[in-house]
Amino acid sequence: MDQSLVYSLIIGIFTGVSAGYLGSLMVLEKMALVGDALSHVALPGLALGILFNFDPLLGGFAFLVASAVIIWHLARVTRLSFETIVGAIFTLALAVGILMIREVEALTEALFGDIATVTYVQAIAAVVISIASIFLTRIIYNKIVLSMISEELATSSGVNVARTNLLFLSLVSLVVAIGIKITGTLLVGFLVVVPAAAARNLSSNLFRYYVLSAAFGAISASTGVLLSGYSGLPGGPLVVLSGVTLFIATVIIRWATKFRAL
Repeated sequence: MDQSLVYSLIIGIFTGVSAGYLGSLMVLEKMALVGDALSHVALPGLALGILFNFDPLLGGFAFLVASAVIIWHLARVTRLSFETIVGAIFTLALAVGILMIREVEALTEALFGDIATVTYVQAIAAVVISIASIFLTRIIYNKIVLSMISEELATSSGVNVARTNLLFLSLVSLVVAIGIKITGTLLVGFLVVVPAAAARNLSSNLFRYYVLSAAFGAISASTGVLLSGYSGLPGGPLVVLSGVTLFIATVIIRWATKFRAL
């Protein structure tokens, strides 16, 4: 197996697990589109990396984390929903990024990913960030669920809702950033939406839900990477197709289960 494919597979598995796990909260909070739209904010950072000859992913990281802080602050000040603010910011970032990247090949890689150029350092970074994101999210998972039920109840229980939301949004930004190399900025948001939606079709409790979300994320990403490696087709669209196929399978299973119960 080609070395780049091995590194891509490592990134795919770890990113899939962490994105699926964090995505389970995004779907519960009805913030699924936030994860998708947030991925586009990385494009100007990627463009700066291409223009000034440094790793574009570093620029993407910086822009995503900075955007998470800005979005969180604007939500507190304006009381607008995360979806509204992210929707405004991501369209601006997408437009600016496309204007900054003049090379068609570089723009295609930024938008759709490229598993042929994955490095050892990027793979290690993906593993470390994914593990750290899962660990930190696990610590605040119940706090976020409680704040979803009632912010007043969470506050009275000693939860700093604003700080918890900022940490979670930052973690989502980091996970989205490491997935860009595999699926690109246009498609990486899929990993925090569809695996969790598929898991919800088969889950009867919270534990089963987030475990299946992580598992489906890993399966979708790794299957897409392997298909890309052996077919030569872009990895991003194949990851999406793999995940959507999995989602359709869970819909059929759920429907069949309900039909048998009648």
